[in-house]
Amino acid sequence: MRSTAAALLIGLSAVGCAPKTKYVVPAAATAPAFKENADWKTAQPADAVIRGAWWDTFGDPQLNALEARIDVSNESLKAAQARFDEARAAVRGARSGLYPQVTANPSIAAAQQSGNRANSSFHQAFGDFLLPVDVTYEADVWGRVRGTVAARRSEAEATAADLEAIGLSVHAELAVDYFALRGLDREHQLLESAVNAFAQALDLTQNRFRGGLASEADVAQAQTQLETTRAQDVDLGVQRAALEHAVAVLVGQPPSTFALAASPLASAPPAVPAGLPADLLERRPDIAAAERRAAAANAEIGVANAAFYPILSLTGSAGFESSSIATWISSASSLWSLVPSAVVNVFDAGRRRSVSDQARAAYEETAASYRETVLTALQEVEDELATLRVLDEEAAIQARAVDAAERSLTLATNRYRGGIVSYLEVIVAQNAALANERAAVNILTRRMAASVLLIKALGGGWNRSALHAVTSEP
Repeated sequence: MRSTAAALLIGLSAVGCAPKTKYVVPAAATAPAFKENADWKTAQPADAVIRGAWWDTFGDPQLNALEARIDVSNESLKAAQARFDEARAAVRGARSGLYPQVTANPSIAAAQQSGNRANSSFHQAFGDFLLPVDVTYEADVWGRVRGTVAARRSEAEATAADLEAIGLSVHAELAVDYFALRGLDREHQLLESAVNAFAQALDLTQNRFRGGLASEADVAQAQTQLETTRAQDVDLGVQRAALEHAVAVLVGQPPSTFALAASPLASAPPAVPAGLPADLLERRPDIAAAERRAAAANAEIGVANAAFYPILSLTGSAGFESSSIATWISSASSLWSLVPSAVVNVFDAGRRRSVSDQARAAYEETAASYRETVLTALQEVEDELATLRVLDEEAAIQARAVDAAERSLTLATNRYRGGIVSYLEVIVAQNAALANERAAVNILTRRMAASVLLIKALGGGWNRSALHAVTSEP
């Protein structure tokens, strides 16, 4: 007993000599402000930062209803949730190594030895009733188990961030598809209006032809214009159907059972506060996932280094053994043993050094991946800010072009009615007016998509403080 206690004391005192791998978040390049945000949008107050259900910012009840279905029905999110549950279970498995393993192996045996066996003193049947309880415990002197727990916990946090990143991506994809579909509805509305106007123009031209005021060529041109516009209107159905099917899959519904009623896009996108570049380190789930994987790789270095030190373990056994069931559970039948042991790897031809070097290289890889993720996030925000800035300018210019085209069409129509010009001038003005109106709708659709992608690039209101909460009690 004294030798056992001494061995335990020596093992515990060695904890202070255990190898440690202190983790420091890899340094990543940021900037004091977004270049594309400096001159075109004033700073927003902190309470204007988008949080939670960011799609509410667009004020579209139907979009809100569709987004609410994603968390319940989307299969990509279900798969990500399953991966997170798997990672949480791995943390529990690693944490179990901090505690002793207790097993019981009761047995009842009957046997008879040969009387002619060498050194045999009897030839009769006997019983053996055994009830042992075995305890095995590895003293985590060098931090191998604790390092494994830390690595699994960090990986679980990374998986939780992956879940958030996938959720953000799916929600953003739905919003982009939704606004693209609504943009097509707006184009359909324009084309239908143009078809009605062109049909009236054809009637006018036919009446003028019958009255000898217009040529047959004018009638053919008017009819060509009408049918071409009808074909363009019908062609929109291909894109709309594909977008409707994409939305159906995102909300977890078969496309054949899903439909969205037409609702033309009309409202402009909301202002999105960008904040500061450094905020992305806390607001982007993919950055948080990359950083947590760097932490997990750092913990694995400690696990690999622990292999250079002896494995100290304590094995104990206690129970009862008797040849008769009547005396099985009694003090005279009790037994116990306590065996401290150490395993020292004397020679392994560099295997442990190789594992340690691999762990260090893996950490460097994850650190570089983290820095690359930060740079990519900064690029995405700058891209969407630039897109919104340019599209805002383009929308103002295009609005003036639409007004000018409408005036040109009105003048051309009046000149044609007065017999001053041919119908060709009217057709040119009609095409210009329709093309400019469709361009304005296209710009609005792109602005809506850019606003969604900017919110996604900013993290969608997520904050990494939520990570510890979801992984603290796996």
